[in-house]
Amino acid sequence: MPKRRAFTLIELLVVVAIIALLMAILMPALQRVKKQAQAVACMSNLKQWGYSFWMYTDDNNGKFPTGESVTDGASGDWPVVMWQYYRQRGALTLCPSAKKPYADGGRVPFGAWAWGQGGWAGFETKETPDYGSYGMNEWANNPQTNVSPRYWRTRDVKQPDTIPLFFDCVWFDTYPHHTQGPPDLEGQVMLPNEMHLVCIDRHSGYANYVFADFGTVRKVGLKELWTFRWHQEWDTANLWTPAGGVQPQDWPQWMRNFKDY
Repeated sequence: MPKRRAFTLIELLVVVAIIALLMAILMPALQRVKKQAQAVACMSNLKQWGYSFWMYTDDNNGKFPTGESVTDGASGDWPVVMWQYYRQRGALTLCPSAKKPYADGGRVPFGAWAWGQGGWAGFETKETPDYGSYGMNEWANNPQTNVSPRYWRTRDVKQPDTIPLFFDCVWFDTYPHHTQGPPDLEGQVMLPNEMHLVCIDRHSGYANYVFADFGTVRKVGLKELWTFRWHQEWDTANLWTPAGGVQPQDWPQWMRNFKDY
């Protein structure tokens, strides 16, 4: 009867060591691929939001939502007024990289906000809260009780591809101003500085945006945020732009290796 040949303990240990080495080499690459796939899926979501906002404004004489409570008791914020445009399109309110609610331990920039459920006048009652990790530029609204000249009230504007509309965000809306700077620490949010809500490292030094032309969807470098026209009185030569004289050492340490603009 032929003698059986078995692996020795040394041979098994060598195989285990080789597998461990291969895993150590492959895991960072797999993580990069996963992050890239999430960023692509996020961009796809935002393309759908561009279509949704176009349809909403098309149905409302080119005007953006009011962003405020209206007479029938329903909120004028986008999670409510846009509901009929996005409810059939899947989980479009969540960036694939940021799904865990803050209440369940989610953390900036990968956490998700919660929007209350039920009871809106004219809308169906929801069984569960909505969760999301995108936000809207609240300066792209048409409020009826606020006459501030800062608002972009309609889609009929010049250079709409320089006006952020909908994007990766800590909260469902934000009112940024050019005098507000970046957070000193990564993931820090200190209101009333609302630039902290958008200056978040969700996609390896970038965040994803759809602009007010509804068709421009792209990744945005965090240092680029101050160069956009968030509202009509925004100073594009503010202190955090090259035109305003920003220097590499002016940025917080966690942002210094990010791309300059």
